[in-house]
Amino acid sequence: QVQLVESGGGLVQAGDSLSLSCKIAGGTFIYAVGWFRQAPGAEYEFLASINSENIGGILRYADSVKGRFTISRNNAMTTVYLQMNSLKPEDTAVYYCAASRLVVGDRNPIAPDYDYWGQGTQVTVSS
Repeated sequence: QVQLVESGGGLVQAGDSLSLSCKIAGGTFIYAVGWFRQAPGAEYEFLASINSENIGGILRYADSVKGRFTISRNNAMTTVYLQMNSLKPEDTAVYYCAASRLVVGDRNPIAPDYDYWGQGTQVTVSS
């Protein structure tokens, strides 16, 4: 049973930084982890993804966060991080990490690509 637990969310001011963590348990053969967010009334929005080292460790970012957010992992792929800098009020959402035993092709992932999801952590950015 794969379990993901996010932590690190909170209330910050515009321009601040925040670091989210995603701890993965039971994750044998997890090859890809992604971060998504969902604002009220909106769909899941892809933010960043990372593959395991043994399949190339490829990183992908959504254009909306490129240059501000950085995804990283430990070697064992049991913890994945999302460093968020220069936060804006429009970054306010519930942030989720998700894991998959498959790797998508040459494109940014979408929510249906992932089989396992955490419970989410709230990030609120005030102006």
